[in-house]
Amino acid sequence: MLLSSVLLSAFFAGVVATLVTVAIEKFGGRTGGVLATVPTTIIPAAIGMYSMSTGSEFDRAMSVVPLGMLVNALFLLVWMKVPTRFGTGLLTTMILSLLVWALVGTMGLYGADLVQNKGLSELSFGLLLLFILILLGIWSTWTTVHAPKGKHRVRPLVLIARGGAAALAIGCAVWLSSLSYAMISGLVSTFPAIFLTSMVALWLSQGQDVPQGAAGPMMLGGASVAVYAIVAMWLFPLYGVVIGSILTWIISVGGWTVPAYFFLQWRQSLTNLDQRSDAGTSTISR
Repeated sequence: MLLSSVLLSAFFAGVVATLVTVAIEKFGGRTGGVLATVPTTIIPAAIGMYSMSTGSEFDRAMSVVPLGMLVNALFLLVWMKVPTRFGTGLLTTMILSLLVWALVGTMGLYGADLVQNKGLSELSFGLLLLFILILLGIWSTWTTVHAPKGKHRVRPLVLIARGGAAALAIGCAVWLSSLSYAMISGLVSTFPAIFLTSMVALWLSQGQDVPQGAAGPMMLGGASVAVYAIVAMWLFPLYGVVIGSILTWIISVGGWTVPAYFFLQWRQSLTNLDQRSDAGTSTISR
């Protein structure tokens, strides 16, 4: 039972991750970045953890998912800011981003355990981190940056690598959940396997601008995964994993992904208006 749950969750996560992350190349960093963060790998992870753990352990694991997505946002912030400001190359940027994820994630787990042991409920903890994540996502996309589409086709081997990395992360998360490491499994379920492989693949195949343009929208859109985890704490016990998963996905996408998309479109329209205004003023002055 344990092996089949781990393998099934991992396989599903790998397939979904491979399909979804192609959106960045197809639609550009702004639209693709949001679409690529629609809740996907969290679905098999949540189903596997719910099936393998008690109700309290499941709530504890899901409460850490917003923390994981907040750490992922800082991971993406490295890709968004560091290469431009410090001129770092791909390898240095990748190492720095992983160090940030590991250090902040470890400190976050310690803090989460401490805070929850002091009496803060899992739901309150998750909502607090979700609020911080939303603020960070809005800040990162308030000023729009160039977010072009990919000009080159990504090779199938790279797509397989993305799916394999996601499958490994989710399989480990479900396995850890079976060992009652609820908080660790919650964090591992949000390991930025897709983000990392996407950033590296896009940098190598499309150049630096494409992953940098996608980072901000991915930070904003990633909050939908945190929303999914919080809603799952409520709906899974009520409706079971099948109906609960469907309803949770609809709520997270409709409640966050769609509004995030229109927010980005609104900010882009204002930026375009300002640029046209500046161009008109420049023409008059000449």
